[in-house]
Amino acid sequence: MASFADTNEQLSETASVEELREHREEEKNWGLAAVVRQASIPYSEGAGVDDSSVMTFVPMMFYRGEKFYINGTETGYQLYKKDEFSANAVLRMHFIDIPAIYQNSIGGDTGMGGIQLRYQWDDNVYGFAEVVTDPDAHFQANLEVGAKYEVGDWYFHPSATLINKTSDYNTHYYGFNKESIGGGSDIKFGGKVRYHVTSNLYLLGGAYVTRFDKNVRHSDTVNDNWHAEYYAGFGFFNDSSKGEKSSISTKPYLRVAHGWATPSNMGDILAGETEKDEFNNQLTSVFYGHPLTDNLFGIPLDIYLTPGFVTHWQSEVQDFSAELVMAIKAYYTVNWPVKWRLGVAEGLSYVTDVTYIERTELADKGYETSKLLNYIDLSLDVNIGDLINNRSLDNVWLGYSMHHRSAIFEQASQFGRIKGGSNYNTVYLQFDF
Repeated sequence: MASFADTNEQLSETASVEELREHREEEKNWGLAAVVRQASIPYSEGAGVDDSSVMTFVPMMFYRGEKFYINGTETGYQLYKKDEFSANAVLRMHFIDIPAIYQNSIGGDTGMGGIQLRYQWDDNVYGFAEVVTDPDAHFQANLEVGAKYEVGDWYFHPSATLINKTSDYNTHYYGFNKESIGGGSDIKFGGKVRYHVTSNLYLLGGAYVTRFDKNVRHSDTVNDNWHAEYYAGFGFFNDSSKGEKSSISTKPYLRVAHGWATPSNMGDILAGETEKDEFNNQLTSVFYGHPLTDNLFGIPLDIYLTPGFVTHWQSEVQDFSAELVMAIKAYYTVNWPVKWRLGVAEGLSYVTDVTYIERTELADKGYETSKLLNYIDLSLDVNIGDLINNRSLDNVWLGYSMHHRSAIFEQASQFGRIKGGSNYNTVYLQFDF
């Protein structure tokens, strides 16, 4: 006969199993935004520049986890934390403000990555010191102080940054590698603002001005002492009028897909008119779905942060290459006559080598390729458990998705001002945890 202690242990184990079955995710801090950035062009006509400003469209993602974060044009990972001090790895977009007409041929924007040491003075005020570099080892050492405040429906984030640049950096970005410019320190100040309109809808804005160092100001290629940039747009974020929900119905998932390239554009594919790629180029992808929320504007939507790894297989016209994706995806479920879902994702895609299907399309249009492009995923899937009336397979979905890379019709300098991209038709199995 089991003892009282044994019975208690069995009950505890049973309760733990039930708790595990009933485990639900917490709502996460997330956002998705569309912003227009306008910036002055500081270069002189002697440098072959005849425009005074340039505009670009910037899609943005936002996510705040325990260690990993995405904050618009910056992402980072916390390497160490003790009390108010932390050490972080950071990567941010680095805009190069030259006329739009030159941004595809010259290469457009790049990224800056490095190590940041950060100190949080109180709930609002922070400071950090960092060393970052672009892929070609042009370094910056930055010192910033800033503060973040929420007042009713308003959010304010003023900051001031001392930007210390090497001679190699100034020569490359301001001298076009034709004029040698010594190193120096810029001062940049301004801020971001966000206004809560209603529910999950927000308006975004920002403005910054930069005072160039004396070596840049006195160079032959630059004719302005100041550089200005402005941001305006809208986004979808957690509803600040409500607290984050401690329990959501959205479950993590793992998706495995295989797909085939097509020279057809997105409109043709959606119309059911898909042309086969003559070289049968293929990809295989694995995506993880990290639950964010289960509701947007009162509509039941399962929304995820979804990182993915894609393998583009070798063929007679291309070598093996890898693709990294980070996106936010939303699913809407219809329960008739069985459960099926419509899905759409928006994010960023980076390939180690541009694929044949993308390279040839852009070459035909006279564009230089870009490894970084906008990413869209459109999907339709059905629940296997419902389809065959087997409840043990309720966590499995069979679906179709369109894997799409493009550059937003020449409107995005960070994507090289490209019009076009690539499409793959894929089939997948998705498993909810």
